[in-house]
Amino acid sequence: MADLKDFRIFCDLKDKELEKLRESVRMINYGRGEIIFQEGAPAFGFYLVFDGMVKLVKRSMRAKSQILKIVGPGEVIGETTLFDKGSHNAYAKTLDPVVVGFIERGDFFYFLERHPKTIFRLYEKLSEELKAFQNKLAERSYSSSKERLARLILHLGKSGVELSRAELAEMAGVSSKTAIRTLSELESRGIIAIESRRIKILREEYLQKIVEPFSANLNPNLII
Repeated sequence: MADLKDFRIFCDLKDKELEKLRESVRMINYGRGEIIFQEGAPAFGFYLVFDGMVKLVKRSMRAKSQILKIVGPGEVIGETTLFDKGSHNAYAKTLDPVVVGFIERGDFFYFLERHPKTIFRLYEKLSEELKAFQNKLAERSYSSSKERLARLILHLGKSGVELSRAELAEMAGVSSKTAIRTLSELESRGIIAIESRRIKILREEYLQKIVEPFSANLNPNLII
């Protein structure tokens, strides 16, 4: 399980400062498949992921879903509402048992006033994520569904995260039929092997060859 010092935004803090921050963190345990916060719900702070994996999902008016990102230990969720004091624009759901720490907005701002370096680390993180989302948006325009799924498979293979075929489709921005067809093709050609929800990469060089990598420097526990 991650510790406060493992979070990128807190890497400049000393032990005494981390202990002070720890007083503002309320630890919460969730089981597999539980909702941490709902889309449209008012946001009163943000969450630190200490253990487990969480997916952030956006729903459309037609009930279609798009997985925006998957986060694991050392990452945060709900941080985009910190400064606008608005409501969550997506919902967060656990992929497995999860331990998060909740920090109320006012407590965090009080801490930031006394530790301004953390603000720059937070902006640095938000900037890297913005680059990744820009890359993903551009990828939708010029990359095929196979290329998008290949990049996702490579990342999932390194992180060990297991997703259903429907979740893979939601994250890659393709239809379930396209995801199933593409995965079946890759499996039949001996490039991947699928066991239940786990995808095992057999020929990584093939996937690397067809993927245009993202330039953003992201935490391995953050998948966009």
